[in-house]
Amino acid sequence: MSIELHPIVGIPEVAPGDDLAALIVDGLATSKITLTDRDIVVITHKVVSKAEGRIEQAADDRAYRELAEREARSILRRRGDLLIAQTEHGFICANAGVDRSNVEDGWAVLLPVDPDRSAHRIRLRIERALGASIAVVITDTFGRPWRRGLVDVAIGVSGLPAILDLRGETDARGRTMNVTEIAIVDEIAAAADLVMGKSDQIPAAVVRGLDLTGEGRATDLVRPPEEDMFR
Repeated sequence: MSIELHPIVGIPEVAPGDDLAALIVDGLATSKITLTDRDIVVITHKVVSKAEGRIEQAADDRAYRELAEREARSILRRRGDLLIAQTEHGFICANAGVDRSNVEDGWAVLLPVDPDRSAHRIRLRIERALGASIAVVITDTFGRPWRRGLVDVAIGVSGLPAILDLRGETDARGRTMNVTEIAIVDEIAAAADLVMGKSDQIPAAVVRGLDLTGEGRATDLVRPPEEDMFR
């Protein structure tokens, strides 16, 4: 099996109220990409949030911290100006996902209210416009507690499972796998970021070649409190 990664170029700066699905369809045409069944459209949450009006003024660091605290369900750690917080979605990330990169000075972008619903809505709009049966993944950039560096992960999913559960199957040596669950949508998010980049202003890409069926939600990836060994 092989996969292909195709950046969607030509998507303009997104503003509140914009029809993001239509902008992506136009970007696909500009990029000369024809969607086929089971393609996966990966979109950074920044453009989703902007289109949904999830941007607010943050004139200074204090206002930014206040936004992050407001968006947090709970605050797990503080280090200087940095908060490690759990969002209302259940995600644990820096500053409750409130971000000031790739936005005008004095503004901050918040996470979508319901990223899974946003992914589903965009998916249906693109499918109706182009006639292909696709999936959509919305991403954000998270740090990791035990490894340096950032990776893109899925915060919204529609049209494919979030997790590949291999428990009960056998490995190459015939041993039964008892705990193996693959966060497949996180792997898709990280792969797509290779052709989008953080400074290239390419907010979407197509991942092609994966044969995945089923429906999941990004919230499926949130570990239940009773399984959390570190809080």
